[in-house]
Amino acid sequence: MATSFKVQVQELMDRMAAACRAGDAKGCASLFTPDAILFSPYAPATHGREHIEALHRTWITLPNSKQLAVVDAGSGGDVGWCLANYSEGDVAGNGTSLCTLVRQSDGEWLIRLCSLNSEIPPLAGE
Repeated sequence: MATSFKVQVQELMDRMAAACRAGDAKGCASLFTPDAILFSPYAPATHGREHIEALHRTWITLPNSKQLAVVDAGSGGDVGWCLANYSEGDVAGNGTSLCTLVRQSDGEWLIRLCSLNSEIPPLAGE
């Protein structure tokens, strides 16, 4: 029986959370396409896997308790989307992540675009 898309995306998000908890910025970035874009209330828009890795290096503090839970997901052909809740403890807080994903030639799904949305966004100019 084929694994549902939502389960596949949760596995991707579990790998992301595990990489964050391990302090592995390169591992986090490897889950994005080379031309990915990351939008965040915590930093300017970031383009490309290398820049996403550099950004994660500044974000990841150890120890941390990063968790990602997929709320909903869907796909059509080689394009998918997911909505996930994230939790990072008292320091970074909680929020949602809306992502588009692209299936690679090997069947693996990678994040092409990610928009993080904090429950308590920082004030403008901070």
